[in-house]
Amino acid sequence: MIAGIAKEIKNNEYRVACTPNGVKEFVKRGHTVLVEKDAGIGSGFSNEEYIAQGAEIVETAEELYKRSELIYKVKEILEEEYKYLREDLIVFTYIHSNAHREQTDKFLESKAIGIAYEDVYDRNGGFPLLKPMSEIAGKGGFIAALNFSQSIHGGNGLMLARVHGVRTPEITIIGAGNAGLGAAELAAAFGNKVTILDVNTDNLEHAKHILPPNVELLYSDEQNLINCLKRTDVLMNCILWPKWRTDHLVSREMLKLIKPNSLIVDVSCDDNGAIETSRSTSHDDPVYVEEGITHYVVDNIPAAFPQTSTYSLCNATLPFALQIADKGVKQALIDNKYLRRGLTSYEGQLTLEETGKKQDRPYISPEKALGMED
Repeated sequence: MIAGIAKEIKNNEYRVACTPNGVKEFVKRGHTVLVEKDAGIGSGFSNEEYIAQGAEIVETAEELYKRSELIYKVKEILEEEYKYLREDLIVFTYIHSNAHREQTDKFLESKAIGIAYEDVYDRNGGFPLLKPMSEIAGKGGFIAALNFSQSIHGGNGLMLARVHGVRTPEITIIGAGNAGLGAAELAAAFGNKVTILDVNTDNLEHAKHILPPNVELLYSDEQNLINCLKRTDVLMNCILWPKWRTDHLVSREMLKLIKPNSLIVDVSCDDNGAIETSRSTSHDDPVYVEEGITHYVVDNIPAAFPQTSTYSLCNATLPFALQIADKGVKQALIDNKYLRRGLTSYEGQLTLEETGKKQDRPYISPEKALGMED
């Protein structure tokens, strides 16, 4: 198979899907790898490093997409890239179809095959291709909170750290998954009073064993959430909101409980999701104010740390990409039910139930699309 490693064009996106060592694994199996010129520069990889592992450097995105059977990338297909989609092209990346209706239109119109990292799951019901980015996003989200709490960046001027003789800041984190634990670990290390809310008691039990004593663990019910909102200085959302849900955990009305000029960091970045007032922002224009509360909702936080996040992402996604290349996409999807769960579009049909319901579109199961069931 011919695999193409695309250069990301999203705002301030410096990650690349595959490291030079990852390219080596493709080549060892007899596959051809094309790398778009300078795709790895932001992550510290030169074109020469890819060439040394057997890749061919191509000059343009147009050439890459035209010659490749598999496009292996990091972020969703952007408007400038829609024209490259075609029938039988496989795109393996974070797709986030629920938040990008026009992108979904283009996948279906072109009959390209989309497989979304974020929907691949494992035998424990977890999301292995979200996990490596989630910890980095959680920690990066707290670093953003440190920055946007500063007066010089429009914040309330509160240092998010323990300072002797001064009130200790309070950080509320919704979700004790990988992102929430990453955020809590860093926030607690700075000496803040940290509270994590979660409805999953197993997650809370796990958190108890790995986090320091200045982290309070609470079951996430309405009263506990309200109490936290009233006293928090920073609210961090780290839960993945189901795509089909139209309600909110933190409504616009509930923002009135939070102290004015406080900060919300929505690590999960689900537009109009768990936090009603959340809408995606970029690293160039990262914050906005709603109801007197500053919101930071950058949807690619790990892009700010590419020399860490690229390695972590490639380690997780590479085994699945190799399965697609080795077996062909249809057989790989038939053989691996966990990968199959990530199938978003196939031969012009939507195969992701959540997006179908959210966008009021017709959809079929991946199994039906692949001919595994009538």
